[in-house]
Amino acid sequence: MQERISELRNRFGADLDAAATLEACKAVRDRWLGREQGIIPAEMKRLRELPPGERPAFGAAMNVLRGEVEQGIARALERFQAEARRAAADRARVDVTRPGFPFEIGIEHPIRRLQAEIEEVFVSMGFEVWDLPEIETEHYNFEGLNMPANHPARDSQDTFYLPGGKLLRTHCSPVQVHAMEERKPPIRAVATGKVYRRDPFDATHSPMFYQADVLVVDNGITMGDLKGTLETFLKHVFRPDIRMRLRPGFFPFVEPGAEVDISCIFCFGAGCGKCKGSGWIEILGAGMVHPKVLRMSGVDPERYTGFAWGMGIDRIAILKYGVDDIRLFFENDLRFLTQF
Repeated sequence: MQERISELRNRFGADLDAAATLEACKAVRDRWLGREQGIIPAEMKRLRELPPGERPAFGAAMNVLRGEVEQGIARALERFQAEARRAAADRARVDVTRPGFPFEIGIEHPIRRLQAEIEEVFVSMGFEVWDLPEIETEHYNFEGLNMPANHPARDSQDTFYLPGGKLLRTHCSPVQVHAMEERKPPIRAVATGKVYRRDPFDATHSPMFYQADVLVVDNGITMGDLKGTLETFLKHVFRPDIRMRLRPGFFPFVEPGAEVDISCIFCFGAGCGKCKGSGWIEILGAGMVHPKVLRMSGVDPERYTGFAWGMGIDRIAILKYGVDDIRLFFENDLRFLTQF
């Protein structure tokens, strides 16, 4: 009986010494004291197999061994738990002498930066920047710009209509009507911002994009003024040696209208795949403000004339930065944005 007790005591000591972690110590506890499979409970069940005269001594010796096992495991668990608490405290401690972690500083989005640059160019030429709502009425978005109810541009396939005769503006051209209703000539107004159309989202189209629209109304404004202002703007935004040409074009709110091309900024007019070999790239539409638009906005077309144009800021960004997919501006991929 004493040999059996000594053997169990030695086995327990070896098991406890081999437990190097808190989890290993818990495993030793379960192996020795577990109610169903524990070594100590299993040995206690052997009492019924012993002769009646040996049972009291064996039971007393096993109770002593159980106490030693419980105390040994309790001390080991306390040691491991104390070490875990110290390790957690060390991890939580702030070392004020350690250098701080570097934080990347954000950058301005290329479209927003170009938008600000465009506004700055026009402010330097004496224009007023108008901040207009993105939710417009049909009057300001269409009717006041000579697009009556049957005009194809008002098709629901192209426009996001809202209840109550409202819509998401399809261009920034409402600045023309707002400015002429609220100001008396001379007027020099520019509006930039988001516009919305039911376009697919692909490499060259987006249902939400950015535009800039320009209006000048005064005595004696001519196509020469339009051309000079355009050239000044385009040379500033692209390059001083950029060339420009006007081609006849139709827009309901201008008469006459013009398509504006610039010399290809990729091949310098020599002809390449970007300009389809022509040496020219279409950049915007412009023209003299239609007399009906002037009259509907309360300006006498017999006394005043004006010019207007509209352009896509995303379109300018694609050309200016050499980007071939408009979706890159919307995906917020830092690998792309940090290049600017």
